[in-house]
Amino acid sequence: MDIDTVICLHGFWSHGMGMFLIKRRLEKEYGFRAMLFSYPSVRGTLDENAAALANFIQKEGITRTHIVGHSLGGVVALRMFANDADAPPGRLVCLGSPLAGSRAADFLSQQDWAEPILGRSLATGVIDTPASDWARHVCAQREVGIIAGTLPIGLGQFVAEFDEENDGTIAVSETQLEGARDHLTMPVSHKGMLVSPDVVDQAAAFLKRGEFLRETHSGSEPF
Repeated sequence: MDIDTVICLHGFWSHGMGMFLIKRRLEKEYGFRAMLFSYPSVRGTLDENAAALANFIQKEGITRTHIVGHSLGGVVALRMFANDADAPPGRLVCLGSPLAGSRAADFLSQQDWAEPILGRSLATGVIDTPASDWARHVCAQREVGIIAGTLPIGLGQFVAEFDEENDGTIAVSETQLEGARDHLTMPVSHKGMLVSPDVVDQAAAFLKRGEFLRETHSGSEPF
């Protein structure tokens, strides 16, 4: 029997190893073949990073793959699917991804000193034209699940001045994408998603059945 492949896609100012704990749990607890993929989140444009992901999948000879993308990683995955109608089938789980923009990123984009920090992918896919403007058709072609955090621990809350639930970096409303198959909130912070077993359990549930397990996430411990 073929084993489903899951590509773990890191977020902004990170590296593939940042998704290692997610990769390991997907493999040990759920029997997936999980792979890490790194991309230049600051230097590369959104389309360049999406193309690099597509090339990686092709080079590995993967004919069916799921993707779990944290933060900007979810945006990169959506861009790949939006640009490549022939991308291999599979589900996508976005963890704290700014799919409808980011108030924190918008604020930083207005500061001259922050331009080198924000880089090119964030500017294109989050600040200028968020995924909600160009990725809705992807949801008609494949199942997309979204997990948003509600534990406000992170520097983003100090510049964005959130007036709603958020994970310290991204507000819950900023993770919304019209047409997504499922959307779940969990008591975790933006970075805490990377180390939360409960988040991985929910991601695995969506990858296996196309929906989250609401009856089990309520007891999650905050990270």
